[in-house]
Amino acid sequence: MEFLYTARGKYDEHNYDNFSWIKYKEWSRISHLDELISLDGMLNEVLVEPDYDHEDDWNFIHTFENSQTGFFTDLEFVFKRLIKKENYNLLAVIIEPTESCENINMKDYEFIGYDLLDQDFSISALTNCGGFDETFLPSELNKKGLLNNFQNAYYIKQQLLENNPHEHHADTNVIAVWRHKTIGNIKNKLI
Repeated sequence: MEFLYTARGKYDEHNYDNFSWIKYKEWSRISHLDELISLDGMLNEVLVEPDYDHEDDWNFIHTFENSQTGFFTDLEFVFKRLIKKENYNLLAVIIEPTESCENINMKDYEFIGYDLLDQDFSISALTNCGGFDETFLPSELNKKGLLNNFQNAYYIKQQLLENNPHEHHADTNVIAVWRHKTIGNIKNKLI
């Protein structure tokens, strides 16, 4: 299993862009959120900006089945191309993990759950599709908008596609997510 990295904008009652936190929680029906930590680029923007004209940057841009994922293969590259220096989430992820990640300890990171991103790695079926009540309920997500359990993440992935075979965002990738405990969370913290 390969660890990849990204930095994402925060989305909670103190940090929002397009519509208010309260409106989002009402729309999504995930009323118990304390912060949304999604890999959905519309909700938690990617804060790493590669130079696509620089050949060397392509050594660090991760692709999966010919799609750019918004993840990067090297943590130092993330810091080099980071466009925001404070108040963000530094994340480590594994795409399609082959074993449970809940007990995998990464130094200075905490495991926060599993997201289900569509095949374009752009939209989360968990937090940005208006719900798939026939497959899972908003109450099944944790306080970050993610799933806590490996088996449940793969079960929901399978059920989403079976129950919604013609819905593009229901064909998903399971992605395990860890958040750095301090980097990005403390103002003026040196990276």
